[in-house]
Amino acid sequence: MNATQEKLKVQLEQAIVAAFGADFGGVDPILVSASNPKFGDYQANVALSLSKKLAKQPRAIAGAIVEKLDVSEICEPPEIAGPGFINLKLKTAYLEAQLNEIQADPRLGVPAAKTPKREIVDFSSPNIAKEMHVGHLRSTIIGDSIARILEFQGHDVLRLNHVGDWGTQFGMLIAYLREVYPDALTTANALDIGDLVSFYRKAKQRFDTDAAFQETARQEVVRLQAGAEDTLHAWKLLCEQSRQEFQIIYELLDINLTERGESFYNPLLSGVVEDLEKSGLLVENQGAKCVFLEGFTNREGEPLPLIVQKSDGGYNYATTDLASLRYRIQQDQAKRIIYVTDAGQGNHFAQFLQVARKVGWIPDDVELVHVPFGLVLGEDGKKFKTRSGDTVRLRDLLDEAIARAHADLKTRLQEEERQETEEFINEVARVVGISAVKYADLSQNRTSSYIFSYDKMLDFKGNTAPYMLYAYARIQGISRKGDINFKELGNNAVLLEHETELALAKYLLQLDEVISSVEQDLLPNRLCEYLYELSKKFNQFYDRNQGVQVLEAEEPQRTSRLVLCDLTARTLKLGLSLLGIQVLERM
Repeated sequence: MNATQEKLKVQLEQAIVAAFGADFGGVDPILVSASNPKFGDYQANVALSLSKKLAKQPRAIAGAIVEKLDVSEICEPPEIAGPGFINLKLKTAYLEAQLNEIQADPRLGVPAAKTPKREIVDFSSPNIAKEMHVGHLRSTIIGDSIARILEFQGHDVLRLNHVGDWGTQFGMLIAYLREVYPDALTTANALDIGDLVSFYRKAKQRFDTDAAFQETARQEVVRLQAGAEDTLHAWKLLCEQSRQEFQIIYELLDINLTERGESFYNPLLSGVVEDLEKSGLLVENQGAKCVFLEGFTNREGEPLPLIVQKSDGGYNYATTDLASLRYRIQQDQAKRIIYVTDAGQGNHFAQFLQVARKVGWIPDDVELVHVPFGLVLGEDGKKFKTRSGDTVRLRDLLDEAIARAHADLKTRLQEEERQETEEFINEVARVVGISAVKYADLSQNRTSSYIFSYDKMLDFKGNTAPYMLYAYARIQGISRKGDINFKELGNNAVLLEHETELALAKYLLQLDEVISSVEQDLLPNRLCEYLYELSKKFNQFYDRNQGVQVLEAEEPQRTSRLVLCDLTARTLKLGLSLLGIQVLERM
């Protein structure tokens, strides 16, 4: 709900009480955006809901409310339509005043959170000794956008990368490398990441088929956990090798994270088990220490246990997740913890969060949120893979998007007979390629799977990053053509006359509502939809047939329309930055 809607809601609530008495305090006026602009901007449907309680016709109820309703500062006189809808149309003078107000505001009228909180966003989380692949794309991009929006709202955000840097896979890899490539365990950068991945696969095959090697690998895990110097040194080298490769991708995507891997929580795992034992929740089952869960059963219909310590004394993911949760609440003092992972992990989160609640680690003022997302699919509707059937490397996917954007731009420049430097072409291709990938992902409702298509995401038409970037660049082109410095427009009054000006103005004033909804619901696609609609409304406003003249207009309309252009560009730039997308002054 935006600021205008809030004001109208309060005034409607007061009118309901004035019309029907104090017993009706707190009745929701059911104020919504009008479905059709010809009926106005907002519609209050409360009269229909009160009909039974008051034993009156809804139109009579609506009339009684309107009689007591004073919205003259904001709206034209209210109208009653149909069975009893109260239609409200914003005054042009009110819209002009609102725009004049946000013109001088760097936040464009979006208020910061009244009570900023410590929030943790847990996202990306690749595994050491493995390359980041297309499966990491969504967590990384969605998590970053959520973190950006919360930071913009003034929250204290800790962006955590919970990397898989501990456990059996390191025992396997170190045991295998001791045999085939011991230098990799003593010398930095002895292997590149591709070789490391290849060795990991071979180690896994060996582990699955060779009992003697399996035992050797387990011994390496024991040595790692005990802090044996040579094993620990080898582990650090392998982690650093992966970290360097991850960083290349994070820099390409402009992502900032604080790494706090599974190893960070290793010293805390025994404390988790002790706490669960003290609480009486822990049950021994076939040598393993477990907590039995409510609402989860195995195939036989028996209660499902969550294992927190295996029969060999080792721990698993659930133990680490419990330790990290406790640390984030008790040490980091987080009030909201957001986990951005694929929907397939929903049960895992439900299970370990149930245990955390049972043991009493989650105070009433702490909110835990699992932000699930669907799969990235190929154009055949199946999981996105390479032609050989392998998982697509994230680095390859991003490089391909940039290469295609580069080729598209070269073609366009030839068609337009434009000469540009190679530096310009490379920069535009990088921004367009990366933005296209990010926007294609974020513009989907994250709970759905989506089909990955370079052609669609790089298209200059439709709900795509290039369409948004072009709308922004088009406005900068207006400033260059007219030799206008938008910053020097000052606080010139906005005058709204044409229907496309009014439509654009109303949409510009909805930014606060959209950002507030994303802050709560963690659905970045709502911001994408807003920016797309805003771009369309700007293009209609600037269209020579259905819109208005800008540079050619007489004063004071010319300056007023330039202010509308500038406010649109600033809104696009801010909104895209919250999606992690950089704008271009020229394309």
